[in-house]
Amino acid sequence: MQRILLVDDELGIIKMLKTILHKEGYTNIDSASTGKETMTKIMKNTYDLIVLDVMLPDIDGFKLCQKIRQHTFVPILFLTARTGDLDKLTGLGIGGDDYITKPFNPLEVVARINVQFRRMKQYRQNSMKQGIYHFGTVTVNKKEAKLLVDNREISCPAKEFELLLFLVEHPNQVFTAGQLYENVWGYESMGDEQTVKVHINRLRKKVEPDLKNPSYIINIRGIGYKFSFPEGGQI
Repeated sequence: MQRILLVDDELGIIKMLKTILHKEGYTNIDSASTGKETMTKIMKNTYDLIVLDVMLPDIDGFKLCQKIRQHTFVPILFLTARTGDLDKLTGLGIGGDDYITKPFNPLEVVARINVQFRRMKQYRQNSMKQGIYHFGTVTVNKKEAKLLVDNREISCPAKEFELLLFLVEHPNQVFTAGQLYENVWGYESMGDEQTVKVHINRLRKKVEPDLKNPSYIINIRGIGYKFSFPEGGQI
């Protein structure tokens, strides 16, 4: 499920948005009331969208947006009582994707969130036709043989990249280590499962948000491995 972070120091607004979002099917929702709490959660978790209040008790929301953009490029919807055109232009200019003024209709917020997710879905569909795959903050570019995390290119040796690409192009299919070796290395597996295991561990360090609980490259106990796209991450 898409994971949303709501940032506002007005607890009533957080509660209202959570209620309406739950009714619309968005159940994986976190919240924060300060800039410090927001950055702590962003460093620990992967979010698909952030609703960000501009007026927080410890930091201006525009400055916080700039900090967030150093770690993730997910859509950010500003929520604020500032209605001036300059504020809107500032918010959009520093990395915001939409701007909603208070007071607001909560259904409008849901509609704006739905629009962002539809755009992301269309973007991913078009990208996949070009051999570009997105999941979480990770991008695998087949044509250019590049791995990017948070829009930063990550060094990835050829066989690691080929293994990741093979898994990404065969989502939700379970492969034994021997099958992966034969498909990626091109030789019949003769006890080379350890090679696959080492490469899997290296890839996880590069793409998994939480190494203790892998969410993309999944180990199927006693069988092998499969790649699992998060919902909305691959169409």
